[in-house]
Amino acid sequence: MIRITELSLPLDHPESALREAILKRLKLADDELLDFAVFKRSYDARKKNTEITFVYIIDLDTRDNEAVLARFADDTHIKAAPDTAYYPVAQAPADLTERPLVVGFGPCGLFAALTLAQMGFKPIVLERGRDVRQRTKDTWALWRQNTLNTESNVQFGEGGAGLFSDGKLYSQIKDPKFYGRKVMQEFVRAGAPDEILFVNKPHIGTFRLTGIVAKMREEIIELGGEIRFESRVTDLLLDNQSVRGVVLADGTEMLSRHVVLALGHSARDTFRMLHRHEVFIEPKPFAIGFRIEHPQSLIDRARLGKYAGHPELGAADYKLIHHAKNGRAVYSFCMCPGGTVVAATSEEGRVVTNGMSQYSRNERNANSGIVVGINPEQDYPGGPLAGIELQERLEEIAYKLGGCDYRAPAQLVGDFLRGQPSTELGEVEPSYKPGVLLCDLADALPDYVIDAVREALPAFGKKIRGFDRDDAILTGIESRTSSPIRITRDAESFQSLNTRGLYPAGEGAGYAGGILSAGIDGIKVAEAVALAMLQEQGAASA
Repeated sequence: MIRITELSLPLDHPESALREAILKRLKLADDELLDFAVFKRSYDARKKNTEITFVYIIDLDTRDNEAVLARFADDTHIKAAPDTAYYPVAQAPADLTERPLVVGFGPCGLFAALTLAQMGFKPIVLERGRDVRQRTKDTWALWRQNTLNTESNVQFGEGGAGLFSDGKLYSQIKDPKFYGRKVMQEFVRAGAPDEILFVNKPHIGTFRLTGIVAKMREEIIELGGEIRFESRVTDLLLDNQSVRGVVLADGTEMLSRHVVLALGHSARDTFRMLHRHEVFIEPKPFAIGFRIEHPQSLIDRARLGKYAGHPELGAADYKLIHHAKNGRAVYSFCMCPGGTVVAATSEEGRVVTNGMSQYSRNERNANSGIVVGINPEQDYPGGPLAGIELQERLEEIAYKLGGCDYRAPAQLVGDFLRGQPSTELGEVEPSYKPGVLLCDLADALPDYVIDAVREALPAFGKKIRGFDRDDAILTGIESRTSSPIRITRDAESFQSLNTRGLYPAGEGAGYAGGILSAGIDGIKVAEAVALAMLQEQGAASA
């Protein structure tokens, strides 16, 4: 196939214009173009008050691809299309008796289990939380009734933390083998809209994602896999620092020499268990801050100009960064257009926020994390788990500032910048459930974070007019942006540096950040497990 990049068309172009543009670009007659498909579509809004254009990447076939490529050999925007198909690395032999264990059923565990099942390895998934239907009920109980289930919430349960988010499916990681394409295609096979395969910043939305995850679970089971909910792993079974299985909370022992740890970034009790067993763990940087909310219409006008509200563009997003005088980087994180701020704690007596959108992205407010990067050398020295301990302390402060009933502490941006507590809301209504308590957020986070955010907000206001408006809402705290640890693994075998048979994976292990990258990592680890199991089977039979 041939790939054309940087093919631009007006925003409101008719469907037929795309084929016409391809023919014109390649100087072909109509009957010479056999087929084409949109690989990627983005928009260029640099001239938002004059003309926004769609920018396409097109894969196509002609009657003579080689002749076309030869004719455009010097054109960097017309090249042979790469092969983006997924090819399994292994197939389980019929007499394979051992089954790999996958601990955690978020995006990473989901794709690790699915990939293993598709290769015939019949994984057993151990998920501490509940299935997606019951988990949704438990999560709503916190949002509506202030009732927390510590094992079934925004962090734990089928679908992982990514389920109750924007369902964002984009990442900046390098993906030379196009694993991300497999992730997208699997979601589409399970019921996601086809457009996620080509739009620039695809998303599914929480409620759609729940049904998709459930359907993917059914495929794993049909292929011989097994999913065990409410099965919290509390211990490892080790023999000379080699895994031979795990122990569940009810005392059940599950034996396997291949254990994928797809824990997510909030499995703090499991992290502590691993540390007790001296599994190699190191601290890593993460970020802390607040959620900020504005009217979505403000963001649309700032980003899309006269095209704000155009149905082909949807709700606008943004990405911001500011380097503060105190050396800290302040940046927007997990921006949710037309969404809500949600309660995301998994532990009693602590408050955590996150952002969520539905597929329609039609809620009144836009929200985003405004976070400050922190690092272990400077901010939380003291060992591999020091970052977790810092998170816990800050989340407890937020719980107290919010009134000790899972409301979140909040403050108007203007009051935050002036250093005075907020006493009443303006036009912007906070979306956080179970509600907010107005206060002074300067007490919620370390001074270096507060100082950096106070400096950044007016700077962001120069990039997006109204971003620092007085009645925009800050809600605290955003503390689980990524894992504060890395369960370090070997780059080739994907196994723990010092614990054979243990495969740290995904966001909790420090190797992903979001649904797409976690799914990609799950595929990579599944391949490593499959190859290791085949190698050991061959060695045993030799």
